[in-house]
Amino acid sequence: MSMTLTNIRLREWFQKRRESVQPWNIFLSPSNFKLPKAVAPATKRFMSNIEKFQSNYIFVFLGLVAFCLLTSPLLLVAIATSLGACYIISLKNQDRKIRIMGRELSLVEQYTAVGIMSFPIFWLAGAGSAVFWVIGASFFAIALHASLYAGQEDIAINDEVFEELKVETV
Repeated sequence: MSMTLTNIRLREWFQKRRESVQPWNIFLSPSNFKLPKAVAPATKRFMSNIEKFQSNYIFVFLGLVAFCLLTSPLLLVAIATSLGACYIISLKNQDRKIRIMGRELSLVEQYTAVGIMSFPIFWLAGAGSAVFWVIGASFFAIALHASLYAGQEDIAINDEVFEELKVETV
């Protein structure tokens, strides 16, 4: 019952994310990227872009995760093996509980055993470096976009301010 509630919440969250995605042609438009003139406006721009493009950034992160998995076949095999073992455990537990040396194992204990047995496979497959690569690449790409993306309204405001300063200096 709680699994269905979790699935419903997860679907609602993904649906909300998909609805709040900004158009990709605006998100990636080269004409909207400008270097910030000072630190204060750059910080404000960074925070507003993180808020405005949060859903886009989640999809960028998921894209990097997919890229990492597809370019690391051994890691893909390790994940498939681990998930396959979990699936087999769930099927076995529908019929009857698994017993080892006369002791009935709970579902949590069985999944824990799969996790412990999968750890060496994940270590050999380089899962740790993959996780840190995805986190680092995501942070870099998102921070770069959020700090350089000015948007049309920011560009217009900055151009007006620059023109005022230009006129005042004699």
